[in-house]
Amino acid sequence: MVLGVSAKLPKLLLMNSPVTLFLTLITVIFSYQGFQNQRFFDKYAFQIDGILKYKEYYRLISSGFLHGSWMHLGFNLYTFFSFGESLENVVGSANFLFIYFVSLIGGNVLSLFIHRFDGQYAAIGASGAVCGVIFASIVVFPNMEIGMFLMPFSMSSWMYGLLFVLISIYGIRSRMSNIGHDAHLGGALLGMLVAVGLYPESLKENYLPIVLVVTPTLAFIYLIAKRPDILFIEKFTFNQKDYKNIDDEYNERKFARQQEIDDILEKIHAKGFDSLSEREKEALERFSEK
Repeated sequence: MVLGVSAKLPKLLLMNSPVTLFLTLITVIFSYQGFQNQRFFDKYAFQIDGILKYKEYYRLISSGFLHGSWMHLGFNLYTFFSFGESLENVVGSANFLFIYFVSLIGGNVLSLFIHRFDGQYAAIGASGAVCGVIFASIVVFPNMEIGMFLMPFSMSSWMYGLLFVLISIYGIRSRMSNIGHDAHLGGALLGMLVAVGLYPESLKENYLPIVLVVTPTLAFIYLIAKRPDILFIEKFTFNQKDYKNIDDEYNERKFARQQEIDDILEKIHAKGFDSLSEREKEALERFSEK
């Protein structure tokens, strides 16, 4: 729902978007470095143990400038540019920068909360921040229509917002893909709320998409705070024996981590320490610090 999204907005004659250009340049450079250097990539990616256990809070920001491939980077930047130039031109560079980083951090904080029991969970990408820019644009441009990549039609912002929330919530619960729906949803919510704070008159002019996005999102976050067990389901199914609770999930992940360490130790025994990859050495180091 995020990659390859474009805004149907009138182009402003005098574009003034230095922050959009700067963020794009930094993202390309940072992502390229991650493509070339696995150690660099691992150091700056969003990773639960790194943040919660080792207090590497910079990952909440740095992960937003890493991408998994050129295609991932390209689609994110395509979407970012489609909305970013017009939004920055209207709200100003300082406010635009504020929206971007609040959305980035907010999306990652929601992801951190949801995956807090999974120490090995990792993620990268600017999608949370980009979602914040999209949904801030929905607030600022009341009559905006949104198009999808390679689709010959566009939809109203309220319809896109509602579909986005429903698909994000389902994606978080079903875990049917490796898409960071939690970061998308958190970023979208924060971007929209910041824009409403900057332009409170938008509540009168554009209340429908705001209500359709904010209400179910806040209700979902409240629900998972009170009932975190609702997050742990398999794919869409009515087979109750497939259900997993928090303890099941935790024990499975704990077993998987122990199995990884056992495999590394066995490799050392058979081939020596120098046979380990950089990732295996880092995993062994993390385990030895526990």
